[in-house]
Amino acid sequence: MRKLSRSATTKNPPELFTGDVWLDPIASPQEGDQRMTVALVRFAPGARTAWHSHARGQTLHVVSGIALVQSRGEVAVEVHPGETVYCPPDEEHWHGAVPDAFMEHLAMLENGDDPATTTTWAEHVTDDDYLRAHHTATGA
Repeated sequence: MRKLSRSATTKNPPELFTGDVWLDPIASPQEGDQRMTVALVRFAPGARTAWHSHARGQTLHVVSGIALVQSRGEVAVEVHPGETVYCPPDEEHWHGAVPDAFMEHLAMLENGDDPATTTTWAEHVTDDDYLRAHHTATGA
């Protein structure tokens, strides 16, 4: 066993995120066959990822606030603190905070065989699509 050093908080890049999003790494792949990556991700109100997919899927566990999560072609869902969502391998999705509150979630995934292709990024979620998803998920 060894204690891992703490990595600094980083702000996620605007090429992949809309709004302010910060990431605190918790676990990253170590030697051998271990592939797990875990991060605490904080989203400002209205902030969100671009559409993306993961080679081995992704699990999201909401710690605080309310998340919106949507898979391509499906209706967005609200995810509350203590709730967990799983996005299967290669399923395009996005996730972020509702418009009026911060949100934090744990993002958990396994690196793919080629770590460079673990996450495949696509286009940004437009403001109109985000607001439509929010209204659909909340019934507002």
